[in-house]
Amino acid sequence: MNKFILIILVYFSNSACAEYIADNVKNESTKYAIGWKDNIGYSLPKPGSYKLYNIRKSEDGNILNDKGNPTTLHKLMNNKITLLSFIYSNCTDTNGCPLATSIFYKIRDKFKNEKKLKDKVKMISLSLDPVYDTPKVMSLYGKNFNNSGLSWEFVTTRSLKELEPILKSYDQPVIRKYHADGSYNGVESHLLRVYLIDNKKLVRNIYSVDFLHADLLINDLKSLLLLNE
Repeated sequence: MNKFILIILVYFSNSACAEYIADNVKNESTKYAIGWKDNIGYSLPKPGSYKLYNIRKSEDGNILNDKGNPTTLHKLMNNKITLLSFIYSNCTDTNGCPLATSIFYKIRDKFKNEKKLKDKVKMISLSLDPVYDTPKVMSLYGKNFNNSGLSWEFVTTRSLKELEPILKSYDQPVIRKYHADGSYNGVESHLLRVYLIDNKKLVRNIYSVDFLHADLLINDLKSLLLLNE
């Protein structure tokens, strides 16, 4: 479980918001999320038998790939159905980044022999902490999950300043720590969210910790794939 680690960020200007997030993170950490279980525990509808709504357009943003080359989120999506998560590499919240990475790993493993599906789907893990998660760190982190499954990119940004508008556009909450002198000291806590984005760059679902399970995400992925046939 130690190798399942990820990233998520957003700036909060008042202490009330920070306390709300911290309380929620604390409560979520007292139990294992459903995503750690092998079985979701209930029957899912047949893929394509239900509707995934167009929530909003996914936003773009400047990022760095794991080789340090500049690109954008939309270019990286490459007109594929995309699962996007925000993580950071030293996250220790069992139901946070490690859970999101675990879910992506399970999905990638289940799709590795389905060439028709895996060529149309991509996963992106974007760091919430570019100060520590340099392209080299993200590259080393991503090597823990290499196999022949779906394309899975581990990316970061040049700075917190460059990352912040991306987090705001996706409404991704994060609390950061600072030293007494005001210097940055990493991520304190975050709320887990994973975004399902279709090949037209529309957000079709947003998963929180209570609904993040590999079987559910795969079901939704297959539903979108059926729409494109």
